Amino acid sequence: MNTDLQSLLATLRGTDAMRAKQAIQHPARVLPTDGIGRDALYALPGDDTAAIRCGDHYQLLAIEGMLPHFVAQAPWFAGWSAVMANVSDITAMGGRASAVVNAYWHHDEADADSLLAGIRDACRAYGLQLVGGHTSQAPGNPTALAVAITGWARSLLSTLHVQPGQCLAMAVDLDGCWHGDAPYWKAFEGVPHERLRAKLDIIPRLAEAGLLQAAKDISNAGVLGTLLMLLEPTGCGAQIDLAQLPRPAGTPLERWLRAFPSYGFLLTLAPRDLPDVEAAFAFEGLHCAAIGQIDDSARLTVCLGRQHHEFWNLDHQPFTGFSYPKEH
Repeated sequence: MNTDLQSLLATLRGTDAMRAKQAIQHPARVLPTDGIGRDALYALPGDDTAAIRCGDHYQLLAIEGMLPHFVAQAPWFAGWSAVMANVSDITAMGGRASAVVNAYWHHDEADADSLLAGIRDACRAYGLQLVGGHTSQAPGNPTALAVAITGWARSLLSTLHVQPGQCLAMAVDLDGCWHGDAPYWKAFEGVPHERLRAKLDIIPRLAEAGLLQAAKDISNAGVLGTLLMLLEPTGCGAQIDLAQLPRPAGTPLERWLRAFPSYGFLLTLAPRDLPDVEAAFAFEGLHCAAIGQIDDSARLTVCLGRQHHEFWNLDHQPFTGFSYPKEH
């Protein structure tokens, strides 16, 4: 391997996306956690959505706020991405999305129309209802967008289910392309709507079959930042082998580790279930592979060839600050 792992990890620790996730520690300090049962914890931050028990299923609720410069530079793609990111969050919980609302501010009529078109196009593609929201369009307005989503799950996937001994896997759609020089890996353009929906439905089906325990949508913090968010609520650790990551041919490792894929998830599962899980993703043309193992160390250890280095120690340095008792 020509890559110096220690230098690579130092670069990744210092990205803007990683610093933005650590800023979440401030609001995390006010969350009540003492004496709260498991179902109540599912509704608190730490997972990709809140999950509220409703009889024999869970109601899911999430929201995404888009970066203002992204909304200004690529309004249609920002609108689409706001819906797409929310859908991925619902999927990561073992759920199916149902409806979205939006709130946007803009000063340019044409760009605002493009933004809303992106939202509508994504809703059609993913089979969602766009049921309303809030609009403020006037000269002098800032450029801002937030989209909220609701969905439901029969068999919940949660970071609270992460345990030592579980296999860590990555599932990703490699049939895509980069969005210019941005870190966005797009695997939705030109894909029939029914195919997009079928690929998403794999995860709730596997959850309902008892073949997955936890999942996390790979976000703008990349693979390692997303993995820290998967581990932190239960204080678990992991060992990850970067050589095992499913990766587009010819893509530099650093760029892939910083990528925000349109379809990408980290999963935990029992090792015995890995062949069935890999086969389910392969049937839909997706790549899934074991990339590591969960342990009880509270450390994220990374290896590449013969190089081994610690990326993070959650006991000494919180990431988002969302950490909950292990017994409820």
